[in-house]
Amino acid sequence: MYYILRRILFFFDAEKVHYFTMDSLAFLLKLPPIRFIFKTLFIDNHKTLETEVFGLKFKNPVGLAAGFDKNAKYINELSFCGFGFIEIGTLTPKPQGGNPKKRLFRLKEDFGIINRMGFNNDGVDMAIEHLKKARKNGVIVGGNIGKNKITPNEEATSDYLECFEALFAYVDYFVVNVSSPNTPNLRALQEKEPLERLLKSLVTRNKTYATPKPILLKIAPDLSDHQLDDIISLFSSTKIDGIIATNTTISRNKLKTSADEIKEIGAGGLSGIPIQERATEVIKYISEKSNGSIPIIGVGGIHSAEAAIEKLKAGASLVQMYTGFIYEGPAVIRKINKAIIKYRKDV
Repeated sequence: MYYILRRILFFFDAEKVHYFTMDSLAFLLKLPPIRFIFKTLFIDNHKTLETEVFGLKFKNPVGLAAGFDKNAKYINELSFCGFGFIEIGTLTPKPQGGNPKKRLFRLKEDFGIINRMGFNNDGVDMAIEHLKKARKNGVIVGGNIGKNKITPNEEATSDYLECFEALFAYVDYFVVNVSSPNTPNLRALQEKEPLERLLKSLVTRNKTYATPKPILLKIAPDLSDHQLDDIISLFSSTKIDGIIATNTTISRNKLKTSADEIKEIGAGGLSGIPIQERATEVIKYISEKSNGSIPIIGVGGIHSAEAAIEKLKAGASLVQMYTGFIYEGPAVIRKINKAIIKYRKDV
């Protein structure tokens, strides 16, 4: 059923149809029979799925990655799709429109997406208004934070701290996003010295609260082994709580989509099946080099139960979807959870 719907929706502009679909879902889920159907088809509350990581208990280990619900507008609706956690954002202190449209492109042959959204969001204050009204239905909510485009890197810490403090009472964990390829010079903050300063500032501020919240770092798949070694070192020196591996890639290797079409699309971060292998490599590298001491959320190319299990075997404790959710629909979440139940019984 979803594949028929997908074929229809894919005839339309990707960004416009995203909001149309979510607004339609929000309308339908106001009807009790539709909520019952979604609960029956997609939600799995098996005890075996419960996962405790960095002090939080997740009802299942399958989450929605940042970028899908930037403004925390659809938490209620997405909770009915079976996710154990939902990551909102990336949020910035001030609202910003992001990069010029058209900026979201499907690579149907590759089951991928290229985006150059540019942290488009309504600002942290608007997200908080949505969070105040959200009924989470037992779903953990993470806050992915970034800096405004106009903020120079030298002043980036103030933007991250502003978002952190504003969101603190409304989210369960934080993600520091310095790895998006769509904000100019943002990835320069992944270098060891500026990143260490940023993370230490956030950790220090976190400790001023009676109950600090987990802080995670989201990294790019394009980092070298040397840079990954720096990340592992920073995990210990800054005392953050985990790593999300990985964000989108700027690579265009091994794509089935024609070179002419890729050139016409232009810049942006690539997600989906084309990034699956590299994301898993990064997870495995970090896990092995740290002797499994770093909690990892694995994301990148998860379109099936097998791909999710691959991430867990590589060293991830939790997994996230974005592109896979768009291509496969909510049914894939329950398929993944059923596979995880079997996997955990077998190991």
